[in-house]
Amino acid sequence: MKRLLLPLAALLVVSCHTDIDDNGTANNNNGENPGETVIDYRQEMRQLVINISQKAKGISPGFAVIPQNGIELLTNNGDPFGSLNLPYLNSIDGHGQEDLIYGYNNDDEATPADVTDYLKNFLDRSKEFGKKILVTDYCTLASHMENSYLQNEDSEYISFAAPNRELNVIPEPYPYNSNVANISQLSQAKNFLYLINPENYSSKQEFIAAVAQTDYDVIIMDLFLNGQAFTATEVSQLKTKANVGSRMVICYMSIGEAEDYRYYWQQEWSTTPPEWIAAENPDWGGNYKVKYWNEEWKSIIYSGQGSYLDTILQAGFNGVYLDIIDAFEYFEE
Repeated sequence: MKRLLLPLAALLVVSCHTDIDDNGTANNNNGENPGETVIDYRQEMRQLVINISQKAKGISPGFAVIPQNGIELLTNNGDPFGSLNLPYLNSIDGHGQEDLIYGYNNDDEATPADVTDYLKNFLDRSKEFGKKILVTDYCTLASHMENSYLQNEDSEYISFAAPNRELNVIPEPYPYNSNVANISQLSQAKNFLYLINPENYSSKQEFIAAVAQTDYDVIIMDLFLNGQAFTATEVSQLKTKANVGSRMVICYMSIGEAEDYRYYWQQEWSTTPPEWIAAENPDWGGNYKVKYWNEEWKSIIYSGQGSYLDTILQAGFNGVYLDIIDAFEYFEE
């Protein structure tokens, strides 16, 4: 998700949040409007990720949980050098970050140095805590792609240079840092493929055949192709690299927006949405900001019978890549 974030602006916003103690617990509403329910949007997002992790790892202990963007949730006060939110950190296995080197303002354009430095201050703390950092830069020029890979490798991050934001192609040459190792934990990965839009493939078998020809250590993909969920047998076919090494297959799941092409979307919501749907994303038609702390949304995503997370687990994915983590920014504005 594209964000208009500047370090100074972010720190100014942080100053008006509900206070969080060292355990990540909301304390009060700073004495304003006593008796009024105060929603700490950041803590609600942390807790949603924690709950998803607890359920998934309770069923599949090695299941990887990777939030993308919203890196400010790492600390209790949203400052890069603030105290770490340990319950949140202990619930995840890595962090995804878009636009670190290229793409923050425009694709194929270098991200401003102050933004890169700001984000890296957070990412490095997560890395030092043992979390894997997965960076997606948006660039098409060969020189930019090479620079993205080299800079991220120098920071000890793994990265993917995506030629477009549709994330619908396997770029060549591929992958960077190819290897024959068996990958059973995210910490072992040296590269990843971010391919969540399968529109260029007419069938699941065509998609599987294309991915099977690659040596990526980690595949991040969607649960569905042409409205049909991948089965456990099909996901299993994706878990072997072309060089015969094993790899992880991670499923994308948006938890900060509802998408009108998903199975859970009800037709009447387009004209009479439930109260927990906030507004359509002006940059991505058909995507709607949700009040992610709402119990009905939680039921759809992870807590209800036959939830989205249940389907992912039943299909045998090795983990989940959680998007629109930074939805808290929308509600803070």
